[in-house]
Amino acid sequence: MYPLVWGRIGDHSVKRENHTLILEFVFQGFSSFHEHQLTLFVVFLALYILTLAGNVIMVTIIWIDRHLHTPMYFFLSMLSTSETVYTLVILPRMLSSPLGMSQSISLAGCTMQMFFFVNFGITNCFLLTAMGYDHYVAICNPLRYTVSMNKRVCAQLLMCEPFGIGLVMAAVKVTSIFTLPFCHRVIGHFFCDTPFMKLSCIDTTINEIINFVVGLFVILVPMGLVFISYVLIISTVLEIASSESKKAFATCASHLTVVIVHYGSASIAYLKPKSENSVEQDLLLSVTYTVITPLLNPVVYSLRNKEVKDALCRAVGRNI
Repeated sequence: MYPLVWGRIGDHSVKRENHTLILEFVFQGFSSFHEHQLTLFVVFLALYILTLAGNVIMVTIIWIDRHLHTPMYFFLSMLSTSETVYTLVILPRMLSSPLGMSQSISLAGCTMQMFFFVNFGITNCFLLTAMGYDHYVAICNPLRYTVSMNKRVCAQLLMCEPFGIGLVMAAVKVTSIFTLPFCHRVIGHFFCDTPFMKLSCIDTTINEIINFVVGLFVILVPMGLVFISYVLIISTVLEIASSESKKAFATCASHLTVVIVHYGSASIAYLKPKSENSVEQDLLLSVTYTVITPLLNPVVYSLRNKEVKDALCRAVGRNI
């Protein structure tokens, strides 16, 4: 017959099949950085404000300046929007850790946090791929650009690749983790991510394989497509006049910078083999792709992109 099931409301646990299944968890966060708690809070808060401000300004400038109403900047605005939501899922709770505030989260809350984090993280990966394809068409097939990158094509690229694949892969990853029974409460992290599986009562080999395959797909596939785009772009650039080639490749510099940092940090975080990294090292690595990378997008595109800088000058000039 069915095993006995009973619950205790006080400690948010349910006992079933000889396991105490935890329904509420506690983040360990940055508790090990005892003497640097205030410094971490100030640094993270400053980076969070800069990230939000940078991405909101980027989206606003693209929306109000008609010179930026092109496919490339459409995808850039979607990337900035996705990065903004991506940080909103993680950073507000992360900021409470150095302050010593309550770090508890329910099983349902952890599930939703991981789903949205993974979804928008994957969306960012494939948005960079769509931007790479846009550069490829603009440089390698300029006469067909307006046809190949019309509004319908851009909408299809957006819905089928970033959002569509993001939703499916996030659902697979979250399902593979949250169908496990959990017997431990303390999460050695500042948000719900793949290490959450360590809290399970049972062997997680199959679940780890599923997550690794998902990681391979959502990192290597878009990275491979971007690589192919740039191989074709470089071969085309080498065939045209030197002055034109410099101008053509300059338009790719900002995108290429963001691609290298984004895919590089994601690969190190999710594709590296199991190691003896300390908790502190894993936390600092996580900070790279949850805090630093989202800030990189508006900084790089505002400093290295002449069209964005000109649009910022026009916007400031109108308001003076």
